[in-house]
Formats: sequence, structure tokens, C-alpha cells
Amino acid sequence: MASPDDITTQNLTGKFYMNKTHSSDTDEMLMLQGVSWFTRKAIRFSTITLDIKQYRDDDGVEHIDIDQTATGGIKGTTENRTLDWTEREHEDHLFGKLAAKSRRLDIEQVEAGFLKDGFLPEAKKDGVIESFVVNHENQWSAQQIWGFEEIDKLRYYVRHLRFKKFATPAAAPAAAPETGESPPVTTAGSPEKVIEMKLVYDYAGV
Repeated sequence: MASPDDITTQNLTGKFYMNKTHSSDTDEMLMLQGVSWFTRKAIRFSTITLDIKQYRDDDGVEHIDIDQTATGGIKGTTENRTLDWTEREHEDHLFGKLAAKSRRLDIEQVEAGFLKDGFLPEAKKDGVIESFVVNHENQWSAQQIWGFEEIDKLRYYVRHLRFKKFATPAAAPAAAPETGESPPVTTAGSPEKVIEMKLVYDYAGV
């Protein structure tokens, strides 16, 4: 189901199902992230659900907490994102030890091209969400920009994702420059594989 107009990057609270018809195939990326063949096949045929809670704490800091579940006996994951661009480490049963940071960003600060293109004009008013995660052990990084797009004349929650697999350990992006522009992903070496994809989600209510 399309997202109603009151569901924005300022208010993502609700339940979403991955729309696999409109989303890119994630199998190659999952393989490069070290996910087993058995788990990848289970994911391919499962229904993936995001249960999102977006709020501000007593200090006014914005949070997006996400419980991700899947059918087919796949153990769920939890993503607790604090939008202050501070790197935090956590361990995920599916992806291992991760270091991640997130923030709200003006769409004009996103680098031109795939990560920026296609979002609805509302992105200029509401902003977009940027997420960056790196796995140093398995040598990959993933940068995402979240917003809303029109697909087949319907409005969907969409994540633009740029995945990089490195032959040498990956590193987190440098601190944001004074211009405020989104910092490039810096690495200890050039990526041996870059994958760009879109993840599209159906809204399922609160």
C-alpha cells in the first residue's frame, strides 16, 4: 500500500513491508556481506517487515528505532538509530560487528547522482535520512538515503543504498566538512565491488 501524505521522514512511525516487485535484488550484496546461501534463499522468499518508531528524547535528539522481522524462521534484527551523526558500535547476528552513524540531511547536501535522484519535492521541506554503516572485519560499507518516491503514480517509502566491498579494510567517512555536504565514504583502498540499489516499502499502518 502507498504511504499516506502524513507519513514523511519527519514521521516514519508505523509498519512497512518490503515491496520486492519494486525493490532491487539484494542477493549479491548479502553474499558479499557474508550471509550464507541458506539464509539468502530464505530471505528471498520471506516477507520482510519494518516496525518503526520515530521520536525525540528529552534532550530533543531525534531517534528512529526499527524492529525488522521476516517470515520463514529468520531471526529478526533491531536498528536503533540516533540522528546525531555519532558513530556507535553494535553486533548483529546477521551482519556481525558494525559501526554506524545516522543523521537528518538537507537533500541539497546529498551528492548528485543515484543517492539523490528520484525523491519527491517534499524532500526539500522535510529533509532525508542518511545512514552509514561499516563492517571492518568483513570489509564492506553501506550508505543509505531515505525518503519518498512516486512509483507507478503511488507514493512509497524508499531507501537508496550504495554498497561497497573492499579488498582492504573499510573506514568510516570523514567528519562533515564546513560546507555541510555529505562526506564521501573514505576507505583504506579502492572498493573492488560497488552496488547501487533501491529498497521500496509498502505502508501497512501504525
